[in-house]
Amino acid sequence: QVQLVESGGGLVQPGGSLRLSCAASGSIFTFMGWYRQAPGKERELVAQIDSSGFTKYVDSVKGRCTISRDNAKNTVYLQMNSLKPEDTAVYYCNGLRYGTLYWGQGTQVTVSS
Repeated sequence: QVQLVESGGGLVQPGGSLRLSCAASGSIFTFMGWYRQAPGKERELVAQIDSSGFTKYVDSVKGRCTISRDNAKNTVYLQMNSLKPEDTAVYYCNGLRYGTLYWGQGTQVTVSS
C-alpha cells in the first residue's frame, strides 16, 4: 500500500521558518509536490519537483520556499522561510506514480503572532 506521510507542521511567528517532510513508501514517484488548502479556499499547488530535480513554484512563495527531494529516502521536503499569516493552511504532499496520484493526510501550518 502506497503511503505518503507528512511531518514538520506547526505554529510559527510571522517571519519564521518551517521545514515540511513527506516520506513515501514504495518506488520512486515521477512527480512529488506540496499543495495547501486554507479555510474557505480551494487547494492550490505550492511547489512541485520531478525525478530529475526540475522545480515549479506558485508565485506567492517564490523566493521564500524551496522544494527538494532525496530519492534514496523517497522523501520530499519543503523549506519555508519568511512565513506570512497568509501561508496558514493545511499542507498536503502528493506524488504521481505510474499514472496514479497519491496524497498524504496533511499537516497544519499556522503563522501567527
